[in-house]
Amino acid sequence: GQEVEHSTMDPETNRPSEAFDSKHFTTNAGTPVSDNQNSLSVGSRGPLLLEDYHLLEKLAQFDRERIPERVVHARGVAAKGYFETTADISSLSCADVFRGVGVRTPIAARLSTVIHSRHSPETLRDPRGFSVKFYTREGNWDLVGNNMPVFFVRDGIKFPDLIHSLKPNPRTEMQEWWRILDFLSHHPESLHVLTWLLDDVGIPKSYRHMPGFGVHTFRLLNAEGKSTYVKFHWIPKCGDVALLDDDAKKVTGEDWLNATHDLINAIDDGDFPEWTLCIQTMDPAKEFDYDFDPLDASKIWPESEFPLQEVGRMVLDRNVDNHFLENEQIAFSPSLIVPGIYFSDDKLLQSRLFSYADTQRYRIGANYLQLPINAPRNEHRDGHHDGAMNTMHRHKEVNYHPSRFDDLQHAKEFPTPQDEPSGQRVKQPIEKQNDFKQPGDRFRSFDAERQDRFVNRVAEKLNGPRVTPEIKKIWLDWWAQCDENLGKRLADMVKVDC
Repeated sequence: GQEVEHSTMDPETNRPSEAFDSKHFTTNAGTPVSDNQNSLSVGSRGPLLLEDYHLLEKLAQFDRERIPERVVHARGVAAKGYFETTADISSLSCADVFRGVGVRTPIAARLSTVIHSRHSPETLRDPRGFSVKFYTREGNWDLVGNNMPVFFVRDGIKFPDLIHSLKPNPRTEMQEWWRILDFLSHHPESLHVLTWLLDDVGIPKSYRHMPGFGVHTFRLLNAEGKSTYVKFHWIPKCGDVALLDDDAKKVTGEDWLNATHDLINAIDDGDFPEWTLCIQTMDPAKEFDYDFDPLDASKIWPESEFPLQEVGRMVLDRNVDNHFLENEQIAFSPSLIVPGIYFSDDKLLQSRLFSYADTQRYRIGANYLQLPINAPRNEHRDGHHDGAMNTMHRHKEVNYHPSRFDDLQHAKEFPTPQDEPSGQRVKQPIEKQNDFKQPGDRFRSFDAERQDRFVNRVAEKLNGPRVTPEIKKIWLDWWAQCDENLGKRLADMVKVDC
C-alpha cells in the first residue's frame, strides 16, 4: 500500500508553536483557506451562507478570546529570569532551590496592582502584588506576596468582604473610601497596613523600585526535619522609591501604564531588574515569647530582633513571549511548595492555600498546570486525568494507583513538621492581637514632613463624603491609641458632626 506522509508538526510530540507555521492561511483544523477577506455569500451583496465554516469559526473563536479577569491583581506584567543562591542555608532548609551557593533556578515573576481592573492606571494608591514561580528540580514553588509586609485582616474568612469593600461600589462602579473605612472600622488590625498604604510608599515609582514580601510566616525544614519559622523579603537593587501624590498625578497624565512600560523597556535595554532575597528566622519554641503573635499577617517581625539574612538574588532578564499566554495565564498559589518549605498555622495563609488554586481552576480551567508557563520543568507524573482542555498525551491502560501492571512508586519521604496541633474546635480570634503598638511605632519612625503627609492623607479620607460621625470617632480613637500625638493632630483636622 501507499505510505502515509506524516506532517512535521506532530502534536503527540510537539506542542503547537509558531515554529510549525505554514506559509498559507488555514482553519484551526489545518485545512487551507483560499480567501480570508470575503465571506461566502449568495452573490457579491449577500446574504451570507451558514455553510461558510471559516467565517463561523473565526467569529466564534474571537467571541471566546478572553478568559475571566482576575478578581484581584488584574493589572500586571510578567517576566522571566533566574534565582541564584548566594548563601548556604542547608542547616535551615533542604529545598532544592537552596542546595548550594551559585546554583541558579529558572523563575517567572508577575508584578501587579491589586484592586482595580485589568486596564486601570498603575499610579493609583493601591497595594502591589509580588509573585515568583521557582521551577525547581523537585517541582514548582510559588512565593506569592505583596509590596507591603502586612495585610488588612488576619483570618481568610474576612477576605471576600475585604475585597468587596476595596472594590468599586456595585451601584456606581467607583472606589469610595467611606465603604473602606466602614468595613475596616470593624478590624483594628488594619491600622498597620494603612501606615504603609497611606504613607509615602503607597504608590511605587515602578515595579523595579518596589520591595516584595511573603507577608505570611512559613516554615523551613532541613534534612533532619528541624523546623524554623521564616519570613521572606525581596529588596530591590534599584532602591525602594515611590511617587508622592503630585508626582503620581503628573505621571498618570503622561503614561498611566508607566510601571509596565518601565519593566519591559528596562529588560529590552539589558538593564535587568534585580532583587535580593532575604529571610528572617525564628525558633518555633519561642513563638509565645513576644508581645505579638508571629503568625499574625498584620504584624512584622522587628528587624532589631530578627535581622535580615541574605540568601539569594533574582534577576529578570527576559520579557514574556506573549502577553496572554504568559501573563494572563500565569497562575500562582501559595499552596505550591517543595520539600524543605512548609506552611505555618497562619489562618489567613491556610485559607489562601485553597482559594488561590481554586480561582485558577475557575479562571483558566482544571488543567491550568499543564500550560507551559505553569507546568513544572522536572519529570512528573500525577493521577489526574481528563477534564476540559487536557493536553497530556497518554497511551497507558492503567489510570489508577496502585497497580500490579504499573510499577509507579511513591516518592522518597521528605521532612514535614512533626509538632502536634491540639485544641478544641472553636470560631475565635487569636488571643494576642496588640493592634496598636506596631502602627504607632511605624508612625513615630517617620520624619516630621513624612508624618505631615501621612496625617493629611488620613484626615482627607476621614473627611470624605458619607463617612459617618460614628466611623470617624472609631478611627480617631484607634489612631490615638497608636500614638497620642497622631490622635490629637487628626482630632484637630477631622470634622465630627454632632
